[in-house]
Amino acid sequence: MYPKPFKKLIEHFSSLPSVGPKMAERLTLHLFKQSKEELYDFAESLRAITGLHLCSHCFHIAENDLCGICSDPHRDSATLCIVEEPMDVIAIERTGRYRGRYHVLGGTLEVSPKKHSEHSLHISELLARIENETITEIILATNPTTEGDLTALYLARKLEKLGITITRLGRGLSTGGDIEYADELTLSSALTHRRTL
Repeated sequence: MYPKPFKKLIEHFSSLPSVGPKMAERLTLHLFKQSKEELYDFAESLRAITGLHLCSHCFHIAENDLCGICSDPHRDSATLCIVEEPMDVIAIERTGRYRGRYHVLGGTLEVSPKKHSEHSLHISELLARIENETITEIILATNPTTEGDLTALYLARKLEKLGITITRLGRGLSTGGDIEYADELTLSSALTHRRTL
């Protein structure tokens, strides 16, 4: 029905989260209608993504060894916001309300099945950071889901003996939701009304 390159692109789009076969066809058709310059620019953006990696310090997306947040001397290094994924950093940054630093866990502890264990997340690196840096507050900004709450509780218990203020985002966020999909106002409110654990 379609030429081979067209089919291949539909397959690639279909493999993306939340993109079904019909949407993949629409996206491919949309690209097909673009000018060669726009297509080359799109292809170059895809190629350039292969040069990105995780920040060696916080595990956010980075072009260099450190991400833009870790390398910014104007960020508050005494406050550390712990999130599940890089998309959560982007969502919180969009609010413009947080000026501290981040630590990306790379997922959550799973209730069942054991998809992530403590060792598959960046928890040991987090503990090393806390030991080596002067941190006065840790914000547990995991998603308000069963797994997010479990991870936050686990970290709170692990960190409570360190004498650092530990807070959790306020519940302006809906239970079972994802931080990356929260609007800026809701997320700003959750940051402002975070509570001590």
